[in-house]
Amino acid sequence: MKLQPYREGSWFAIPLRNGGYATGLVARLSPQGKVMLAYLFGPTHWTLPTLGDVQQLSANDALKVIRTGDIAVANGRWPVIGNTVGFERRDWPVPMFIRRADALKRAWQATYGDDPAKPEREVSVPYDTEGLESDSLYGYGSAELLMTKLLE
Repeated sequence: MKLQPYREGSWFAIPLRNGGYATGLVARLSPQGKVMLAYLFGPTHWTLPTLGDVQQLSANDALKVIRTGDIAVANGRWPVIGNTVGFERRDWPVPMFIRRADALKRAWQATYGDDPAKPEREVSVPYDTEGLESDSLYGYGSAELLMTKLLE
């Protein structure tokens, strides 16, 4: 297994369960690797996308922003398709996330800085707070299923 070079600003392809690819961008990478903040995009590409297919996309075009492991990018399951020239973190902000304890009917807003593996702060919020992404750490299979469902 050949490990791929990737970094913040790298574009990658996500194989969909029903064929084709979604795309993603590494917006943050934890210092020790293993966890990344990824912006995920449609539409479905029926062949492996090129950098030209994605380089015009911006943070506002993302379907989802998630925290996910980087193993699929590292081992080539999610092929790297190129790197953003002049990547700027400020163009790809880290959103707020929400973590819910359903049994307790409690929720916390999680704030991450530049390390997507460690929250900087958690604040109690109403359980029914909407508009925030779930503070889950997606495995590659879960991320592939998520994008497959979003692009059906």
